[in-house]
Amino acid sequence: MHAAYVRFALLGHLVAHLASATPATPGTVKRSPLGISLPPLIPSIPGVTVPLVGNLAPPLPILQVPTPALPSDPFTPSNIKPKKIGYFWTGAGDNQHKDFLATASLDDDTFGTIIYLTDVPSSGNSPHHLGVSHDGKLLVGGGLLSLLKTQDTAFYFDVTDPYRPKFSHSNRAILSSIVDEIRAKPDGGFYITYMGSAVGTSPGKLIETDAKGNILSEWPSVLDVSSTLNTLGEQFSPHGLTIDFNKNIALTSDFVVPLSILKPTLRIQRANTLRLWNLSSRSIISTITIPDGQGIQDVKFIPGNEETAALATAVGLGQVWIIYPFRTNPDGSQGVAEPLFDLGDAARGSMAIYSDISDDGKLAYFTITLGNHVAALDISDLNNVKRLDNPNEKQPIIGPHYVKISPDKKNLLVTGYFVQAGDISVLNTPGDYKAHWIDILPNGSLSFNRTIDFNHIFTTSRGGARPHSSVIFDLTDPTKPKYY
Repeated sequence: MHAAYVRFALLGHLVAHLASATPATPGTVKRSPLGISLPPLIPSIPGVTVPLVGNLAPPLPILQVPTPALPSDPFTPSNIKPKKIGYFWTGAGDNQHKDFLATASLDDDTFGTIIYLTDVPSSGNSPHHLGVSHDGKLLVGGGLLSLLKTQDTAFYFDVTDPYRPKFSHSNRAILSSIVDEIRAKPDGGFYITYMGSAVGTSPGKLIETDAKGNILSEWPSVLDVSSTLNTLGEQFSPHGLTIDFNKNIALTSDFVVPLSILKPTLRIQRANTLRLWNLSSRSIISTITIPDGQGIQDVKFIPGNEETAALATAVGLGQVWIIYPFRTNPDGSQGVAEPLFDLGDAARGSMAIYSDISDDGKLAYFTITLGNHVAALDISDLNNVKRLDNPNEKQPIIGPHYVKISPDKKNLLVTGYFVQAGDISVLNTPGDYKAHWIDILPNGSLSFNRTIDFNHIFTTSRGGARPHSSVIFDLTDPTKPKYY
């Protein structure tokens, strides 16, 4: 009763706050935080709720019983201080223990050593993407399925001490859910795509936070009639996000309606569109369509490209498309999409194709989740793209998804896990639950080398582990630390 009362009181206060708030023009007026964080419906009671988690709380259709997380086993931190650090946003394999951030060494001599574990207060979030602030002091990780247990959806970690991350706080948006891609703002804070509405349907939102991770706004604003009609007119489920702060534009790519992957469902609703944004006004300029793209999962600007071109992955087609944001179509609309490269049979219908591009704009890597393959392309000449991997090679990886090029461009960090939502979902992709530290050869091709087997490490303590995403710190030069 008390928890419910607190929830309604907080919501009442929030509604009153929103009703009295004066709409602010982006960049001109300091906005008050709008996000909320609510206490768990069911508090943790030793000896009472622990049996409930494992025995008396069966899965429900879509919504799950909001039971508290099981307590974590003791962990002895390591005192090593590697120059290269990997942070892995990880779900407990049994969905009952606390989800957590794992800090691990990426140095050659201590590779794979787990330095520290940082729990969040809840379980079953299905940890998704992880991002780092511009100054390297704050990490934020999203929960793909947090909504199903009525939990906060974004989790913030203080990494002022990079070897001892601390859980800072969590929050949730009001109009949207299902956290996906994260991009840091140069002046502090983040832009984050929330793929679904507050109940996991379309439309989603583009979220903006301040430097502390407090939610400032959900874009487009309901007062922006043109942009709002744009998101209502065609499926708006933003997953990918790329921003050019100098050119004042952003691109979001529409993937799938989150609720459509959960039972009962007739089919997964996949999108064929991207949205081009004016960054200063946070308004949508136009919709860009990739015909029959069947899920545009990712989009990234090519560093140094003269036309500010971006690469987008059309999952259903198994293709890479190029987006020219400043070109116009015959009908006068801004933003042109053209096919660039076909990744082959293993990529078609792969459900997930994620990417990363080197900071010199010459190399691009693509994870083909159901194809169990990582593709490498030389994109230094966009009129003559060259494939650097053998598409028929059987690589030692299962379910590759999240990929990042190390700051020194010597390695590729790939996690072998996408989504497993269990019996409530039609989407459960195979994975090896490993972090793959892959060597990048001088010509840009790949040599598989070392892994961190998360499932093996945490089998007894958390029922295994599912690392979805990562952030890399390179502290080799203390005067010029790199965060990615």
